[in-house]
Amino acid sequence: MVNPLVSILIPFKNVEEYLEECLESIRSQTYQNWEVLAINDHSDDNSLAIAERFSQLDNRFKIFTNTESGIITALRKAYKHSSGEFITRMDADDCMTKDRIQTMLTSLKEKGEGSLAIGQVKYFAENGVNDGYDRYEKWLNQLTADGTNFKEIYKECVIPSPCWMVHKTDLDLCGSFLPDRYPEDYDLAFRFYEKGLTCISCNKTLHYWRDYDTRTSRTSEHYAQNYFLEIKLHYFLKLEYNPNNTLVVWGAGKKGKAIAKSLTENNIDFKWVCDNPKKIGKDIYGVKLIHYSELQTIENPQSIITVANEEEQMSIKFFFSELKKKPAEDYHFFC
Repeated sequence: MVNPLVSILIPFKNVEEYLEECLESIRSQTYQNWEVLAINDHSDDNSLAIAERFSQLDNRFKIFTNTESGIITALRKAYKHSSGEFITRMDADDCMTKDRIQTMLTSLKEKGEGSLAIGQVKYFAENGVNDGYDRYEKWLNQLTADGTNFKEIYKECVIPSPCWMVHKTDLDLCGSFLPDRYPEDYDLAFRFYEKGLTCISCNKTLHYWRDYDTRTSRTSEHYAQNYFLEIKLHYFLKLEYNPNNTLVVWGAGKKGKAIAKSLTENNIDFKWVCDNPKKIGKDIYGVKLIHYSELQTIENPQSIITVANEEEQMSIKFFFSELKKKPAEDYHFFC
């Protein structure tokens, strides 16, 4: 098909202040063969009325109501009603650049199935973007520019949730929106990775990501750090862990302890290392902490790094390079 249909999935809830701008950015796309499947997830403001007004003006906007609750069930309903050969996401409080759909579709048609189109993102906020989001934006865009997103997937979500596109066949291969695991965007990124999809590099900003205090990712419990850690460990054990190697956890801070606790609860043996003299020798969850230098004597270590400080991470990378260990193979950063 010369101009295939692209399905745009949009769950929405109480976004009356931003929804019109979002939908207008879709109407302004240079590529015009698209459909919007917008799912009202129990809004109690004017969001539904705004969406319905767009559907009356343009029959490419198709509005449905979520009979269940939550973004995952809303996405399932949107996907069920989609007809496109290509599928993409959109957040109801964000905006697309005019060429986003055309750019992603062109790259996917060139690369074929087994590929994942992504775009660079730009945060914006009424009161300015905080340092954390600014660092995340720069980190994510650098990965996207190189197409190397999956190399750092255990650090943070490496696929911007509202700025990807895939062949429908590939989304089905990856389980679409069937799992109930939150954060749903991070879980889907891991399933893209698990099934071997290739990220298509992109140097263009295709999506404007709005930040504000009541954004779902800031307020919902489903996006708390413990959920992120659970997903990381779940997929690490499924995709990376080799029982013939010695599993090592590096770091005894909050994240390190959470991972160590989960491993002990699942009866998975591991060594626990750190560089804090106050913690070395202590017994926590039945595991004694040892100095990281003992990694030099451990045969075939497979390490999870839970140290967040960037300078310390650089030192850790140097330490492993001296041991001839490879990143994303012999050791993975979890933050």
